[in-house]
Amino acid sequence: MTGRILLYGATGYTGRLIAEQAAGRGLDIVLAGRDAASVAKVAAPLGLPHGAAALDDAAGLDRLLAGVAVVLHVAGPFSATSRPMVEACLRNRVHYLDITGEIAVFEHCAAMGAKAAAAGIMLMPGVGFDVVPSDCLAAHAARRLPGATRLTLAMSGLNAMSRGTAKTSIESVAKGTAVRRGGRLTEVDTVPRRRFDFGKGPVDGIGVSWGDVSTAYHTTGIPDIDVYFETTPELARIMGLPRFVRKLMGTAPLQALLKKAVDRMPAGPGAEHRKTARALLLAEVEDADGRLLRSRLEVIEPYALTVETALLIAGKAAAGAVRPGFGTPAGVYGPDLILEIPGSRRDDLNA
Repeated sequence: MTGRILLYGATGYTGRLIAEQAAGRGLDIVLAGRDAASVAKVAAPLGLPHGAAALDDAAGLDRLLAGVAVVLHVAGPFSATSRPMVEACLRNRVHYLDITGEIAVFEHCAAMGAKAAAAGIMLMPGVGFDVVPSDCLAAHAARRLPGATRLTLAMSGLNAMSRGTAKTSIESVAKGTAVRRGGRLTEVDTVPRRRFDFGKGPVDGIGVSWGDVSTAYHTTGIPDIDVYFETTPELARIMGLPRFVRKLMGTAPLQALLKKAVDRMPAGPGAEHRKTARALLLAEVEDADGRLLRSRLEVIEPYALTVETALLIAGKAAAGAVRPGFGTPAGVYGPDLILEIPGSRRDDLNA
């Protein structure tokens, strides 16, 4: 028997996309958010039940979670929203999923793993494009080369983002680039740069603080991890700024101004872009003897993929396919999870 799913953050860009698909598939899902009137406007046309509670209202969240098996939390930025929902899920013994890509959120959930296991629930942040395809590709690459000591992930096709993703990116602009060294998270001041071939010739890549710096370690145990994006003009301009300028951009007044500017952006990529765009991911693993293997994964557009992977994993969790404690997508469901999404193709580039 499948339990009920609570979608918290249903009024945001990604939340609306997930709600529409869930309604079309007849899932047992309740829409929720902090504002009752706003949630009702989304739920009514879809014929879905709905509720509301602010994240700082513990009693309200407890009422919202009554009778729920799984929370799919999509209200970012998760650095501000994840903890109260995780605590509510622990109190009410409800499985927790979200679509974050924020390293601090992954690490916090990992630290809460023992409490989650004791409560019999699963904490699995990152069930969207952050980080399902990259986590699955990392696990596949590690499976190909047992004993790998270094993992490099690179991604292409992430040049359109929602307002929420843009605001999360703004929050990290003043920080160094996160990497994993010797199993420990650290930051490097110099922005890493490399070239990658996604299949159409070498392109420039730039190091980023992506969630896999956390999750890929928990999934594979590989001690040294770096993540790169294909360089875009916008990314090159931001990351090319002097460090002191980026630090200045991290101050509260400038953060507020930058986020206000984001509010004037389109809510997110349009329907045609979501339908036609693709993303490519590369994984490179190397062991202590210098053996090196590469694999590539092609998937549908990142926001369209987030809808599919979030609903796929929420459905599995609601049906009881869980592992209590902290989990990663590939760690719990295996490297081939991403291949359950139509349009996904994985290739091994060398033996």
